[in-house]
Amino acid sequence: MEIGFVGLGLIGGSIAKAIRRTAPEIGITAYDIDRNALELAKRDGCIDTAADGVTKECFGACDVIFLCAPVTENDGNLEQIAGVMKEDALLTDVGSVKGDIHAHIAKLGLEPQFIGGHPMAGSEKTGYEHADENLFENVYYILTPTARTNKEQLSCYEQLIICMRAIPLVMSPEKHDYVTAAVSHLPHVIAAALVNLVRKEDQEDGIMKMIAAGGFRDITRIASSSPVMWEAICMANSEKVIELLDTYIASLNEIRDTIEQRDGESIRTFFNSARNYRDSFQVSDAGALRTVYALHVYIPDAPGTLAAIAMILAEHEISIKNIGIIHNREYEEGVLRVEFYDGAARAEAKKVLTELQYLVYDKS
Repeated sequence: MEIGFVGLGLIGGSIAKAIRRTAPEIGITAYDIDRNALELAKRDGCIDTAADGVTKECFGACDVIFLCAPVTENDGNLEQIAGVMKEDALLTDVGSVKGDIHAHIAKLGLEPQFIGGHPMAGSEKTGYEHADENLFENVYYILTPTARTNKEQLSCYEQLIICMRAIPLVMSPEKHDYVTAAVSHLPHVIAAALVNLVRKEDQEDGIMKMIAAGGFRDITRIASSSPVMWEAICMANSEKVIELLDTYIASLNEIRDTIEQRDGESIRTFFNSARNYRDSFQVSDAGALRTVYALHVYIPDAPGTLAAIAMILAEHEISIKNIGIIHNREYEEGVLRVEFYDGAARAEAKKVLTELQYLVYDKS
């Protein structure tokens, strides 16, 4: 098999590294406007060929082509790829919005060859130099086939995802955009709006900013994400974001009226239903408005690694409140999430694991 990459940044580079690790016999060709990234990937053995452009000579023999360049570059790259890829090649992307790319694919007549892709992992870091072969371990990797996608080709792609040690999850592009708007895009809008509210309402002495801690930091952490990226996502998925934003505003008005009416039972039901549903998540925080003492740890996907972490902490008499694998790490660092009862335990755990060469992210 020959695989090509148009764009070799954090995501493209991590996919290439993951494939290289588990299937070294696969040939990998890559093109990126950053020549330094290509040279680095060539030196460390991640790719076999550093292409000078999206040409038939470089990509004409590829069985799978990953479109990993920024979404804003999709139109131009798609037109070039359409002119060079072979008829039975599979084309895919890694964007967090699928409706837009599927529309472009339909215009170009590439629907039989296209399956949209969205790995639910990422990092605040960018560029090939931060690419990690373990980035997709135990992560949901959403696939959005077209109405003309060949079932056998979809099955082969799922196996490639499994090869990366990710978890394939198939759905329509419309469902993908609605689901991600609800659990990712809208929360970023809400977090940013809440931070901006406090910024505008804060006093001259900055007292709100000074005492903002615990719950406020927990529910607004994602407001620190890239403004450029979120501008692009909101523009590309505006219809679904607006639909859910209208629903959210209606729910806010409903609870506003309930509070105004001082309907204690309804207020309690409002918070109780949210708590019960939130606590049903795989890794529960048992309530949003409180301080969470958690660490995120990178671990290899191998038997016994999770147990090893638990054993290490137990040997140092550090109590664990909750532990679990994160399957959606699109805006998170780490693979394993460990929650503690207090800040002292978290600090001691971070010290112990760091000394043992684990890569640890403090989620304080």
